[in-house]
Formats: sequence, C-alpha cells, structure tokens
Amino acid sequence: MEESTVTRATFDQVMVPCYSPADVIPVRGEGSRLWDQEGREYLDLAGGIAVNALGHHHPALLKALHEQADKVWHVSNVFTNEPVLRLAQHLTQLTFADKVFFANSGAEANEAAFKLARRYAYDKFGADSGKHEIISFYRSFHGRTLFTVSVGGQAKYCTGFNPIPPGITHLPYNDLAALEAAVSDKTCAIVMEPMLGEGGVIPADPAFMKLARTLCDKHQALLIFDEVQTGVGRCGSLYAYMETGVTPDILTSAKGLGGGFPIGAMLTTSAIAASFSYGTHGTTYGGNPLACAVSGAVIDLIAQPELLEGVKQKSALFVSELEAINQRHGVFSEIRGRGLLLGAELAEPWKGKAGEFLAEARRQGLMMLMAGPDVLRFAPSLIIPDEDIRAAMNRLDRTVATLLTQGN
Repeated sequence: MEESTVTRATFDQVMVPCYSPADVIPVRGEGSRLWDQEGREYLDLAGGIAVNALGHHHPALLKALHEQADKVWHVSNVFTNEPVLRLAQHLTQLTFADKVFFANSGAEANEAAFKLARRYAYDKFGADSGKHEIISFYRSFHGRTLFTVSVGGQAKYCTGFNPIPPGITHLPYNDLAALEAAVSDKTCAIVMEPMLGEGGVIPADPAFMKLARTLCDKHQALLIFDEVQTGVGRCGSLYAYMETGVTPDILTSAKGLGGGFPIGAMLTTSAIAASFSYGTHGTTYGGNPLACAVSGAVIDLIAQPELLEGVKQKSALFVSELEAINQRHGVFSEIRGRGLLLGAELAEPWKGKAGEFLAEARRQGLMMLMAGPDVLRFAPSLIIPDEDIRAAMNRLDRTVATLLTQGN
C-alpha cells in the first residue's frame, strides 16, 4: 500500500465515529513532549490516558522491544514464552498474588476478573447457591465490553445495548452505610477502584475500603480492585492498595503496565485461580512476547523505590502549582488525587466546561485530560522533569487567563 497524506479529515472518512479526536495528530514524542504534523510542540500531561508511564521514546523500553522483536513476536497460548514467564514471576514477587492472567487491555483484565469471581462462587458454593451478585459503584469505570460497562457505574455507556447481564448492584461510592446494607451471602464480589478515575479523580475513603474487605470476609465474597488507572506507580506505590492496609483477592492492571504497548493483567491467589481451569477462559494475544518484554522493562524501572518516591515529590510540586493558579484565578473548587493522578474540579461558572479548557490548552501547547465535564485530569509521565511541570503549569495558567478574559 502506497503511503498517502492523512489528516484529521481522513478520520471522518474512514473511521467508525465512536471517537471525536482533536484536530492535531501527534507524530513524534520524546520524554514529556509531543510534536504534531505541523511540528508544533506540546507538553503532555495526558500520558495517553495514564498509559505512557515513562513518557515517550524511553530507551529501556525501546531496547526491550527491539531485542524481543529480533527473537519471536507471537506464539499464542498453545505455547508459553520466556518474557511472559519472567513478567509473571516479577509481578507475583512484588505483590500479594500467586498467579497472573495476561490480556490485551484493562477491559479484558476486568472481564477476566468478573468471570473468575462468578466461576469461583460456582465452584465453591454450587450452581444453585444464587451467589452471583457483583456489587459496584456509581461513577466507576471498568471498560467497554458489555460485561464491564454493565459493572461500571455510568449508565450512559450501557444505553442502547440492553439487555445487560443481570446480578449487578450499584451503590454510592464512599457510602459506608449503603455498602454494609447491600452485601449479603448472595454477593460473590465487590469491585472497586481505589480512586475513581473516569468518575472524577475521587480517592476512596480508607474506612470504605476496609469495610469492603471486612464484608467480603464475612460473606465469603471476593474483593476486586480495579487498578487499571491507579496501578504501576501512578499513585506513588507500585499499586495503590499497598498504602491502604487493604489487600484484594483479585487485582487488575493495564494502562501503564506496558508503558504504551498494549497489555493487561489479572492478578490473584492460587486458591482463586484454580477456578480458571483448563479451557474456562482464554485469549489469543494475551501474554504476547513483545508486550511482556516491554512490560518487564517498565516494571523493572517503576518498582525502584527512588522512582516511586519521586512520584510523590512531583505530586507535591504539581499540587502547589495548581493551588497557585487557583489563588490567582479562583477557577477550581477542589484539587484532589494521589501521586500523579490528579484532578482539579471546576468551580462555578465553569462547571460543565472542562472541554473548553482542554481545547484552549491545546492552543497553548498543553495536552491534558478531563474526568467528566467538571474535572481537569492530569496523568503525566511518572518521570516528568520538574522544569516540565512548571512549564506546563505556566501554559495552564495562560489557558485559564485566556478563558477568563473571553468569559468577561
């Protein structure tokens, strides 16, 4: 196929319209910076939605990919391979888990987790027990498969796809009384994000997480932590659960796990993993040698204590810069989050206008995210230089000042 010139207009001609991408097309990245087709530079605080955990064009990831590309690209799960075994060994050494299932995305990792929870209840309590209820929370997000959007707590993602899988209950996030009242012996799992990502960058109350663990133990249910967005150093520890005093039974990981290369993982214990016996679940690409080689390099770097400590220090700098912007302009009602997953909630009269901030920020040479229409979300590289943080905040300051001027 001959190479042709493509533009944003090409998207509308040839792509299914489930996305509405920005007008710019990034073509090159280095560290925390991106350049578009016109050669214009952007500071990247979006990180591919918390994916590019080590920024763009990281030499260790390039080395791992190139070395594995010279060996074998794919063998499927008819065989195993060396990179997947090394990565599984490393993840089990670093976490509570004994066993790992690899997939291609966070949605697939969550799909596996939800299926495993129901299968485990089926195996342990029998087909007639009725123990299949999954408890989740409003504003949560777990992926885009039919099962994962059904477990997710945002009805808009299920519209038009009914009937959805039954046996799913949604509760208010951080509502201890509602959670205690809802869990019963029919519950097979409680599924939660340690911090809502898409739902507004809202950390879980420590007491809420501990109550979920207590109720799962009491009713012989499984506690599933969706760490697709909060994991792999994003919150200042390898996984967010590690600083909560609460250990899940199943954990899902993706996004930063591959540093930009597609990979997802479900981690669990040997006793629970046994319910995924031969033939009960599978994937063609999951555990791909290329993905696992890159992910191995990612984990080697991010698990280093000095890098994780750096995430916390950079988080403090980010927050102080955001607070300074707010002192000057008064546009945020709250700044919250952990590590380098931060949210700035817009105050009146800017509520509902996060998209306008993102558009103006791009004009100022800054890429960031939103978490719903009211919250600006920041998920940059975990090793973003301090000078890039300050430069990005200068561009955000200009963004805010421009919008305030236009608003007047």
